[in-house]
Amino acid sequence: MRAIREPPAAPYDQDVARLAARVTGFPQRLVARVAALPQRRQEWIQDAGLGVALAAVNVVSLLPYRAQLDPLWLALVLVAAQGIPLAWRRSRVIGTMIAIGTARVVYDKMGFGFAPLPLGPAIAFYTVIDRRGPVWRWITIAAVAAGITISLSSAGHEEPYDAIFQVMIFGTAWAAGVLHRTQRATLAAAQSRAEHAEAELDRHATREAAAERARIARELHDVVAHHVSLMAVQAEAATSLLPDKPAQARRSVEIIGDTARLALTELRRLLGVLRGPSERLETAPSASLGEIGGVLDQVRGAGLPVDFEVVGTPGPLAPGVDLTAYRIVQEALTNTIRHARADRAVVTLSYEPGYITVSVADSGPHRDGPVRDPSRRNGNGSAAVRPGSLVAGSGLGLAGIAERVASCGGNLTVGPTQSGGFSVTARLPAL
Repeated sequence: MRAIREPPAAPYDQDVARLAARVTGFPQRLVARVAALPQRRQEWIQDAGLGVALAAVNVVSLLPYRAQLDPLWLALVLVAAQGIPLAWRRSRVIGTMIAIGTARVVYDKMGFGFAPLPLGPAIAFYTVIDRRGPVWRWITIAAVAAGITISLSSAGHEEPYDAIFQVMIFGTAWAAGVLHRTQRATLAAAQSRAEHAEAELDRHATREAAAERARIARELHDVVAHHVSLMAVQAEAATSLLPDKPAQARRSVEIIGDTARLALTELRRLLGVLRGPSERLETAPSASLGEIGGVLDQVRGAGLPVDFEVVGTPGPLAPGVDLTAYRIVQEALTNTIRHARADRAVVTLSYEPGYITVSVADSGPHRDGPVRDPSRRNGNGSAAVRPGSLVAGSGLGLAGIAERVASCGGNLTVGPTQSGGFSVTARLPAL
């Protein structure tokens, strides 16, 4: 048997299918286009659709009684006027209420029977209650009461149920308007609180970020300034020793290399913190007073003799206080090397119940001039020199110390001493 082949679809059938697809897809396209419009335009289109639909319902409801309505055209115009103005109910709230209310009262006073439900006036009344202030709301309530009274006094409205029906409709509209206005006010208040809370969180985050930047800046300054100052001192010593004393100059260069490696180690630690946690988190203990001997040895190696004294019985310190005390000694000695040209410095740690006092004082400028003879060497073989203006300061040292002391709740005293030197004293709470 031969296979029966179906004839290809006729062009007419294809056109019908395309037309059906367009017709069935029209509501979705219409909704999508309306949703893409600005909010006010969307609201106007919605209200216009409501007004036209209500006007059409009112007109259709009168057509079966057209023989009893004279003139018919006027009755149809008046009932249509109770719906069409709703297109402007949000932009012209009071005007819409006046237009629709007037059309309703005129319809009743003309003696037309078979009046449609007062949905248009009720919707306009709801809009006034929802969107206008107390003055306009009370005026509108009084106007609606007067309009209902006038309509009920017209012929054909003598039955009590007419008054009850009108009061129920407008009472429901009033309750709906009050409820919606309250909900909108509550939502606006919640949104305002949320925006205020978000702004406060942003301000808090900004303050925290600024404090963290300041903390990192203090750490970088303390680490870099200390080690770079020592390298600058040794570089000046090496320059003054060459070419006459190559052995001593070599020792100064070795110290520069060791100090540079320490500085790089500290910088890597700080930069590792800035980059964030890695897959394998590695932490190193923070600097503390237990390691202050290394700082003193570095400073002594740079040519500045330092005396170290502990008064009282050492006790436990909070980690932040311990780090602050360490940085105060480090920064104060660094400033002495960079600026003071002093003969000697004294570091004193005084422990008392609940407090620790850190004091760093220098003896003042050397009597014989700012730079010593390069042939005078320290115990490690490097020259003892004073850098003077070789190491330029940033002016952030004392400011960093003051910030650290304030963050711990301590007191800071800085100033010259009676011997012509300079002293930095900080009293910190131990815990």
